[in-house]
Amino acid sequence: MKVIVYSTKRFDRELLSERAESAGLKMRFLDARLNEHTAPLAGGYDCAAVFVNDVCDRAVLEKLKEAGVSFIVTRSAGFNHVDLDAAHELDLLVLRVPAYSPNAVAEHAMGIVLALNRKIHRAYNRVRDGNFAIDGLMGFDLHGQTVGVVGTGKIGANFARIASGFGCKVLAYDIRENDDVKALGGEYVELERLLCDSRVISLHTPLTPETRHMIDDEAIGSMCDDVMLVNTSRGGLIDTQAVIRGLKSKKVGALGIDVYEEESDFFFRDLSEAVITDDTLARLLTFPNVLVTSHQGFFTREAVEAIAEVTVENIVAVRDGGRDAAPDANVVHATKHKGD
Repeated sequence: MKVIVYSTKRFDRELLSERAESAGLKMRFLDARLNEHTAPLAGGYDCAAVFVNDVCDRAVLEKLKEAGVSFIVTRSAGFNHVDLDAAHELDLLVLRVPAYSPNAVAEHAMGIVLALNRKIHRAYNRVRDGNFAIDGLMGFDLHGQTVGVVGTGKIGANFARIASGFGCKVLAYDIRENDDVKALGGEYVELERLLCDSRVISLHTPLTPETRHMIDDEAIGSMCDDVMLVNTSRGGLIDTQAVIRGLKSKKVGALGIDVYEEESDFFFRDLSEAVITDDTLARLLTFPNVLVTSHQGFFTREAVEAIAEVTVENIVAVRDGGRDAAPDANVVHATKHKGD
């Protein structure tokens, strides 16, 4: 079976090629992202392996289908970049990696909380410039604070566990309650109460039409003053212009994001010699109480190895047993996942 792999970095090529060789798969690795221009490169390949910022809209999927691709594997848990309705109509099977390392993203989210709270990013830059003053670096004890966790799947539940370990009171919101979160002492509440009562809010929910811009002007207005907001899930959960207004009014005391709504043109690239042309992103980077990381929450050795392993397993399952042999938990269905 021949596989074309888009949006690859050195670590992708190393880990995937090692496993592909032992599985008897032929892989072609591209640095380029998948879009309408690069989709025809999939001609002669059975499978396209994509990543979070690849374009998998109807037009691209149609080109992949014309090229002969019969199924798509996404090297991520999230699948909002894939038009599932179009994939279903085109009879393109879509598989994902549902749980590569829930600890990785949860730990990164808490790292952002700690860095923002104790101004570690600012202190680091000061000391490197020979400035050892601590004025303006005061934080607060996390112990005893109320932390709101929006979305309590595997990642959200792990973040709740970490917050509980710091002695925080955990408020949780999800359409499905997680017994592991309840066992920690977490209390499930309506979203409105969570937003109102939480000193720190961390987002861990998928991006769907229902959750898009769930953090908007109204949501921010209902939050407590000086709230800390962290998003390591999907950029589209936050209305960025609304959160900038919240930062300017000081309603939002600190913002930490590992994802950004328009990140595909910037993240995973070295633009240190270029001008940031996105005015919204450039504006965010001017705030001293904003910490932006480049979608690196997943990036641990354990996580990337698991992604490579499950990706190859998904491909081999289809090759050896057909579409019905794909692990059900890894198959993304347009109807099954809509609204999750």
